[in-house]
Amino acid sequence: MIGRLRGTLVARDGTHVIVDCGGVGYEVICSGFTLGALPALDEEVTLRVFTHAQENKIALYGFLTAAERQLFDLLITVKNVGPSTAIGILSGGADPRGIAELVAREDTAGLNRIKGVGKKTAEMLVVELREKCELLLLSWSANGEPRLVGLPAAARKVQARHPMIDEVLAALVGMGWKPVQAEAAIADLVVGPEITLETLLRQALRAMPR
Repeated sequence: MIGRLRGTLVARDGTHVIVDCGGVGYEVICSGFTLGALPALDEEVTLRVFTHAQENKIALYGFLTAAERQLFDLLITVKNVGPSTAIGILSGGADPRGIAELVAREDTAGLNRIKGVGKKTAEMLVVELREKCELLLLSWSANGEPRLVGLPAAARKVQARHPMIDEVLAALVGMGWKPVQAEAAIADLVVGPEITLETLLRQALRAMPR
């Protein structure tokens, strides 16, 4: 199984690209999200790869970010959502975080607006992946990198979160917000020398979805 490709981007044709790795060209299927972030032709690219082996063919699906690959891995666990359908969902206009938030919020109407996602599929995504997407979002920062809560324990000890931030998180959850929404709201809070808990809470509330 191929899990990663690093080479030169030599061709693009619709959703397919070719990556030259040491003289061998690998054809890879990518989502609109990844296609929009690819470098120019003849430049180096690294793709995380899912290998889909079938009886009569092998298809490679490539992702620029770890976040998109993680979400893809969740999507294909849903009944009747294969790799092609998952790539279509990831091409639906939002970034991986936006799609995961739709599932976590149980926003079936928002999922329905993604091309190729019908009412039944949207409902299945919510039923099977809501909690998993909440956990996934908690492990991502705004740019898709691992948050402190997703890092190993040793790393968390070195980069411990300020206690006031945890108090804001607890307050938001106590006010009825979902943990995933509260975590997103506190992600960019900064504790300065003169700041108060009330100020931090107001800042977090301004970041909450309306």
